[in-house]
Parts: sequence; structure tokens; C-alpha cells
Amino acid sequence: MRIAFIGGGNMGEAMIRSILDGGVAEATDIAASDVSEARRSYLSQKYGIAALPNNRSAAEKAEVIILAVKPVSMPEVMEDLKGSIKPGQTVLSIAAGITLAKLCQGLDRKSVVRAMPNMPALIGEGMTVWTATGDTKEEDKQRARLVLGALGKQVFVPDEKYIDMATAVSGSGPAYIFLIIESLVDAAVRIGLPRDLAHELVLETVSGSTHLIQKSGKHPAELRNQVTSPGGTTAEGLHQLEEGSLRALLARAIIAAYEKAKALRGE
Repeated sequence: MRIAFIGGGNMGEAMIRSILDGGVAEATDIAASDVSEARRSYLSQKYGIAALPNNRSAAEKAEVIILAVKPVSMPEVMEDLKGSIKPGQTVLSIAAGITLAKLCQGLDRKSVVRAMPNMPALIGEGMTVWTATGDTKEEDKQRARLVLGALGKQVFVPDEKYIDMATAVSGSGPAYIFLIIESLVDAAVRIGLPRDLAHELVLETVSGSTHLIQKSGKHPAELRNQVTSPGGTTAEGLHQLEEGSLRALLARAIIAAYEKAKALRGE
């Protein structure tokens, strides 16, 4: 598959690496455009891809064109590409807050895919939610599945409204998890554990607990009850979390992120 990246920043690089690792495309079939000469040189030397200063040149022979620039740069990029994208090319945008309607209008095109990957895509363990316009052909959707599947798990949603919701949950979610992990480590250090040991204990606990939910198929509440003995240490700790309104704080965080996502796209 021939793939063009318009923008070679962190997420663009993560996608290039995952696509190469997953065998979705060969280095000789990937081109990337970027405004930074230093960035182009880096991508070319590290991955063996064609790195170009011109967006149209990068996209010309591609089967899939991935728009991986920052949202503020999208109007300029769309104006640059407008009229040059062929009917048989698949356009996939990962720019946050840029709706399908804006993409269609900016590119003068009816077939567009919009995706929201998250940070773990940097190591091929991401969660990507994506959608497409009604005029998008099945061939385009299949190409999107192959590309996004290289980043980790991918889920298609039939309504674009779920992209903003996913932005608040899986898009912003890693930051919430990082903060919780950081807080657990700091608390462990406070009670006397060496920081390196605290770090290992917390990471393995979070990872193991996540895998347990996935593999057991049980509801988190059921597993929580299994580890909570009446009058025990876990019950005391959970009581403090409930007293501190942990559930309400997380709900407020997700709702606030969702409202911000809608505001960014002008709703």
C-alpha cells in the first residue's frame, strides 16, 4: 500500500513506525511532507522513507493520504491539497476537532475518513475510534482499517458524534491514567517505599488489573468486591476514595473534555 503523510510530527512518526512494523507498507511506499527540513532529514534517515517539502508531491502517487498536521495548520493544508486528490485515493485525517464537514468543504471532496487515535499508538497499543462520510467506499474503509489497525485496536463508529466522546475518554484518557499512576507512586513513597520499587509495584498493578478485566470478562465492580475483605485494608482505602468523590471527579473530567472537544469544532 502506498501511503503519504501530510505532517511528520510525533503522531505521524508513530504511525509510520507502526505501519512499517506491521508490514502494512514498505519504506519505499511511504512518503511524508513536513515544513521542517531537519524533521524531513530525520524521518528519511531513520525510516528510509521519502521526505518531501511539498504536500502535493508527497500525496501524488499515494493510495492513502493521511492528514497528520496540527488542527491550526489544517486550513492551509486543505487549501494546498484542494483539487489535487484523485477519486481513487483515500483521505484519512487524525486532526482533532476538524469535522467531516470541514474536511469535505476544505478539500472539495465527499469521501473522507476521520480518526481519533491516542498516545499508546506510539508503541502500537493505541485505541483508535474512526468514522467516515456516507460517500466513503468500502475499499476506503478497508484501507483505513489496515492503517489504523497497525496502531493497536480500532473501532468504526457510524456517527461522528462518538468521535468527540472518544476524544474525552480514549483520547484524553491516557493523561488521566498517567496522573493516577503518578499519584499512587507518590503516595507509596510517602509511606516509605523506595521510589523505584513503588514505580514497579504501581505499573504492574495497573497493567495486571487491566489484563484481568479483559481476560476474565467480569465487571470491574465484581473484581473489586472480590479483593475487598470486610473491615480490611482495601475497604479502608476505598472508603477514602469514595469520601474524596473520585467517581464524581473522573466524571467531571470526562464531561469537561467532551464539552471542550465540541467547542473546538465550533458546536
